[in-house]
Amino acid sequence: MRLREDAVASLTGWTAPTGPEEALRAEFLTHLAAYDDAMWRSCAPGHLTATTAVLSHDGALVLLTHHPKARMWLPMGGHCEPSDDSLASAALREATEESGIPGLRLLPGPLALDRHRVWCHPPHSWHLDVEYGAVAPPGAEFVRSDESLELRWVPVDDIPEPTDEATRRLARRARAVLLG
Repeated sequence: MRLREDAVASLTGWTAPTGPEEALRAEFLTHLAAYDDAMWRSCAPGHLTATTAVLSHDGALVLLTHHPKARMWLPMGGHCEPSDDSLASAALREATEESGIPGLRLLPGPLALDRHRVWCHPPHSWHLDVEYGAVAPPGAEFVRSDESLELRWVPVDDIPEPTDEATRRLARRARAVLLG
């Protein structure tokens, strides 16, 4: 229950920077109120997830994964687990697991929200994605996990295709917070 309470508090206290994200914030809070299992993959209509744009120490580069199911360049992220006590800790855990980089520093967040279809449950489920940014230590080297076809550092302003606008937006927002 602690994770769900954290999600409600995080979303209640977050000021959405755009109208569409304000609508998502309200939708996520409604979902949390409607489903006891809203934080878990078992919630077939949709579930909250945590994503993190991992930036180089200077904010020039973002580390992306070539996702095996989506076949797109995306930030690190995934499902919450019972050991997570907050959305922020889930975001940092996922970023560390998928990047293999120890010592990531999470930026204050959330930075963005996104809602997209996924393949967790037939006929399709939704990820209600709460998005963060993290900074890698200088000289950090990634280690590709089995959850990725490839990992690559890319310029924040030159993210390769195929990707999506949510990935571009998150990388830019994370860099703006870092360089702030």
